[in-house]
Amino acid sequence: LGAGIAAPAMAQTADPMKVTDKDHVLGDANAKVTIIEYASMTCPHCAHFHEQVFPEIKKNFIETGKVRFIFREFPLDPLAAAGFMLARCGDKDKYFPMIETLCAQQKDWVVQKPLVPLLAIAKQAGFTQESFDKCLANQKVLDGIEWVRNRAASKFKVDSTPTFFINGQKASGNLSIEEMDKLIQ
Repeated sequence: LGAGIAAPAMAQTADPMKVTDKDHVLGDANAKVTIIEYASMTCPHCAHFHEQVFPEIKKNFIETGKVRFIFREFPLDPLAAAGFMLARCGDKDKYFPMIETLCAQQKDWVVQKPLVPLLAIAKQAGFTQESFDKCLANQKVLDGIEWVRNRAASKFKVDSTPTFFINGQKASGNLSIEEMDKLIQ
């Protein structure tokens, strides 16, 4: 999936903090702190972050208006891209719930034959076999995901997941809630 798709030319002064139409955003646009996460759906550290750390960040910072959270797709493999495609093909308000479900059930669908368990998860979000197949064949959706990944790699030097930008400061790896809290403060 997506081999050879080039990112559009961008200005030399690309800013990782600037929101694009491909971003998925939670929280107050006027929050004093902005966190950007680049994640891959097949990354176990990303899944751990979304299961263990993100709920605390959401409760303590996003829902209180202190943090604006921007999620960006950085698929490390075709299966991760497929997970993101399914999240994008669903209703816009179901994007984050689908990401959370895929992270929580990662061990069930990141397997040798992923289509059956991935379809089962997608059906919980309202997909049919037909809409599932149509989504995974949608080149425009894949191109949008690849654009985000290519831009991150070429302009912001993202080369692993999870990678975070907290008010422009880059931090990578499996960060704990304590480490995230310190960076937010």
